[in-house]
Amino acid sequence: MLVAESLTTPDTPASDRLVLPFDARCRSRQRVRLVSGDELGYVLPAGTVLRHGDRLLTEEGRVVAVEAAPEALLEVRTADRLLLIRAAYHLGNRHVPVQIGEDCLRFQPDHVLGEMLTRLGCQVVAVEAPFDPEGGAYRAHAHADGHDHEPRVAGSAAHDPGHGPHRSPAKIHEFR
Repeated sequence: MLVAESLTTPDTPASDRLVLPFDARCRSRQRVRLVSGDELGYVLPAGTVLRHGDRLLTEEGRVVAVEAAPEALLEVRTADRLLLIRAAYHLGNRHVPVQIGEDCLRFQPDHVLGEMLTRLGCQVVAVEAPFDPEGGAYRAHAHADGHDHEPRVAGSAAHDPGHGPHRSPAKIHEFR
């Protein structure tokens, strides 16, 4: 089994692919099957969310491209840009992960939110598509190149309560 504990730069050529839905990409450690059929165990820092386009680096030096799997979503559309912004506001106000497109919003199915947006005047339809929502302005996502690939609010720092880690250290042997 392959083991990965880090990410590399997004432009690094990959020799395999890992296709996962959003909820699975939110796990910082798990055992998965690559498109090739090979098994991979990865352990990343707590809070890491794998994004479409990320590259995992295995202990053997292999690079695995991460892809967002198609999944059931609700898509919000309207010809009125202001209304689309209002829809984004209402979803964000409820802390719902949202993917923002040029002319639409996508989020995981929730009939209550869908009905709310329909009452606002938006068109809400069920679709199946890859889901890669916004990462959040307060969370950095650093790669091996040392650059953050998600926005960070100026002057903010990662949460450090000053009293040690909030979970047990990664145990690679759990995958072997």
